[in-house]
Amino acid sequence: MGLIIKNIKCLVGSTDNPRIKVCGNDMAKLDTISDAFLLLRNGKIVDYGTMAEFNHKFRPAGIDKDVVIDASGRFVFPSFCDPHTHLVYSGSREAEFKDKILGLSYEEIAKRGGGILNTVKLLRETSENELFEQSMVRINEIIRLGTGAVEIKSGYGLTTADEIKMLRVIRRIRETAPIEVRATFLGAHAVPEEYGSNVLKNVLEYVDLVINEMIPQVASEKLADYIDVFCDKGFFTVEQTERILAAGLEHGLKAKIHANELAFSGGVQAGVKFGALSVDHLERSGEAEIEALKGTDTMPTLLPGSAFFLGLPDPPARKMIDAGLAVAMASDYNP
Repeated sequence: MGLIIKNIKCLVGSTDNPRIKVCGNDMAKLDTISDAFLLLRNGKIVDYGTMAEFNHKFRPAGIDKDVVIDASGRFVFPSFCDPHTHLVYSGSREAEFKDKILGLSYEEIAKRGGGILNTVKLLRETSENELFEQSMVRINEIIRLGTGAVEIKSGYGLTTADEIKMLRVIRRIRETAPIEVRATFLGAHAVPEEYGSNVLKNVLEYVDLVINEMIPQVASEKLADYIDVFCDKGFFTVEQTERILAAGLEHGLKAKIHANELAFSGGVQAGVKFGALSVDHLERSGEAEIEALKGTDTMPTLLPGSAFFLGLPDPPARKMIDAGLAVAMASDYNP
């Protein structure tokens, strides 16, 4: 039995020549079909076209066993692919609204134990089963809003055991939810409080833990598709980032990077150097970053909701597109 959606006012995103990515001015061209149908069988799109073609191809007897949806007056879009989320977490951070209203920056809130480290404390106190149940509520929410594929990061554990706990929850989601799920190991999201003040010695000790203990265990259990690092002011330097990415590549983990959210950090260039799948955020990006991305397979991924919420400048999306780059967008779903 299949599914037929017929009498679609406008079918959006149809193409006979699929491409890995659409770049530059081609992003303004959107293939559509008016008065259309879409036929799915066994979870795959097997046919589409105009209703005139539908009436010619299929007689009523040929679709008796299919579920039919009449989409008269409606549009049909591809589902959203959300390539950057922190959807597995415990609790939330409403208390930090006051700090933001009072003008504290992201970095200042983090230095006071807020932000990422606030969520780390909550997550460590939450069992794997409870974390899974909380996260499935969010998964069902994004499915209702039209998301069909999602990347989910760890990064709120910051110990080997708690990072593994997060990644096991992501694996359970992948096995349970009717949605495509990819997992990213983000042990280098921040330096945990137990390492004391954010001095170089303590940061390097934590980087060594990520490289020598976390990455091998993540890889041995096959818990992640990608590895990520927060390469930015107040977090991890380019040198530290490159050490972690190199270790990840040795264990088969392709790079993704949090880059240039808070400063011109060099994260974009580091991502390109290591063949990253994407460099994400990019609020602080200019001509050097755009030039570094040209001619590469690394996708600039923008998170406009995050920039808006934190009061950061918008990333230069139009400049990137005018320069011939492809640009992706993600939600940054987080606490």
